[in-house]
Amino acid sequence: MSATMTIGRVAEAAGVTVEAIRFYQRLGLLAEPTRPAGGMRRYGVEFVSRLRFVKRAQRLGFSLAEIQRLLALEDPQSCGTARSLAAEKLALVEARLADLARMRDVLRELVARCDVRRGKVACPIIATLTE
Repeated sequence: MSATMTIGRVAEAAGVTVEAIRFYQRLGLLAEPTRPAGGMRRYGVEFVSRLRFVKRAQRLGFSLAEIQRLLALEDPQSCGTARSLAAEKLALVEARLADLARMRDVLRELVARCDVRRGKVACPIIATLTE
């Protein structure tokens, strides 16, 4: 990776599309470098790092608004605030996992009932959803 790159090379290096970069720039998550007279914008390695930060945070479930807040917390004194944001996200993920576990258990039970009642007129799945 050279010191400065075109937007296409940045996209390739970070595993995103050029359109995604432009979208993040419009939202203010990423700065747009100035265009030299008659030239193409050039992006540095720090831009790629910031872009990767955004993508990693998204994979952890942070919304773009939450990522904007995290990006504003780059100084070491902000670790407590960043921790609070991560703890909130963790609680949300754990709640979703509990919901998914409940759905899995209900669906397992319905499938098992269906297997037992095979050939009978009333479908346990349809009957349960109708109740």
